[in-house]
Amino acid sequence: MLVNCAAYKDGHRIADLGIDQISDYILQPGCFVWVALKEPEASEIDRMQEEFGLHPLAVEDARKGHQSPKIEEYGNSLFVVIHTVDLDEKKELLVGEVAIFVGPNYILSIRRRTPIGFQSVRERCEREPELLRFGSAFVLYALIDAVVDRYFPVEEELERELESIEDRIFSRQISARVNIEELYLLKRQLMHLQHSASPLVEAIGKLQGGRVPQVCVGMQEYYRDVYDHLLRIMKTIESIREMTTTAIQVNLSMIAVGESEVSKKLASYAALFAVPTAAAGIYGMNFKHMPELEWQYGYPMVVVLIVIADLLLWRRFRRAGWM
Repeated sequence: MLVNCAAYKDGHRIADLGIDQISDYILQPGCFVWVALKEPEASEIDRMQEEFGLHPLAVEDARKGHQSPKIEEYGNSLFVVIHTVDLDEKKELLVGEVAIFVGPNYILSIRRRTPIGFQSVRERCEREPELLRFGSAFVLYALIDAVVDRYFPVEEELERELESIEDRIFSRQISARVNIEELYLLKRQLMHLQHSASPLVEAIGKLQGGRVPQVCVGMQEYYRDVYDHLLRIMKTIESIREMTTTAIQVNLSMIAVGESEVSKKLASYAALFAVPTAAAGIYGMNFKHMPELEWQYGYPMVVVLIVIADLLLWRRFRRAGWM
């Protein structure tokens, strides 16, 4: 589906276009065309390939989708794949994909499984005509920057979730099994975020240093800013992952401590029951000649001794923290 198609010249929007009009503007000096598609049909991609002369290999990847984040160079054009990561109302990750074709006089974005569009990016670019004069290179920067900026709130939400689980571990309000399940879910979400951000570090590095593709010349400092953001995101992800692993270990340790406390309590109660059991076992033997067997106060005395022995044991276990 065509979302937007417009022509720009000298940093200003000069016309809203239909697909049939693209060829009228793409060859004009100093003019570039910005096209945005959402969940396109194969025929729409084929039409874009015809209008812009897109490389067949890049078009094949765009048709299939499900590509890893990357930046590939085809002559004087680029093919870029980035993953969007958003949280839905249930705080589950929504991972989408944006394929971007970049040439000297055009930029084509194709988004899939992405609920949030890039209208705000277009508005931002149009508010900065002095930068929009750089053409498709600045638009590419603005698109990547918008996607990377979406990683930060996701990262912050995962960090808050970790802190919440850590509080529950020590308060013992929720079972240890639930805590471990949520920690593993959190770790899996971090892995998805890392898989989206990590390949971009190396890819964006190609646009801000060394031999920069011709289409991006002059925008290195802006791509360097995105590169710095990605490094910060990766450091935070690694930190949260380490904290998550530590939280899992602490949770397992708390389980072991809880089991140890239960074992101590069971041993204490077993010792208290062992005293009367031993006395009853001895006097339950049907021997004729036993001490105090014929004595009038023998039974009360044995009961009193059992109670005293149990009270002494109970006091000792209580001081030791076993009961």
